Amino acid sequence: MIKKISLVILTVFFLLAGFNHFWHPEDYYGLIPPYIPAHQFINMASGVLEILLGILLVFPGTRKPGAFGIIFLLILFIPAHIYMIQLKGCVGPEICVPEWVAWLRLFPGQFLLISWARWHAK
Repeated sequence: MIKKISLVILTVFFLLAGFNHFWHPEDYYGLIPPYIPAHQFINMASGVLEILLGILLVFPGTRKPGAFGIIFLLILFIPAHIYMIQLKGCVGPEICVPEWVAWLRLFPGQFLLISWARWHAK
């Protein structure tokens, strides 16, 4: 029962996160390091992938590839977390958190999300 509830929460989390890329795209542009080109495309692609991978979690036959896709995507997001740490937690006037929060988003946050997705890949 706990695993089913966890799966629903993970699915909703990624669906909402994906849609948020389209609802508030400007929030994400500052998170993308400047050495990565095409910020608008990267933001839209991330949103689409988060939505698609969230949908894949819903169905037992596609859950494992969906979970591994989420793991891959979370690994791709690590440079954005490092960039936020380099900026001391402030990527613009809209997004400014204490530096320790930026660190927590990467360690342990990102790795907990990866572990959570891995649990649902089994």
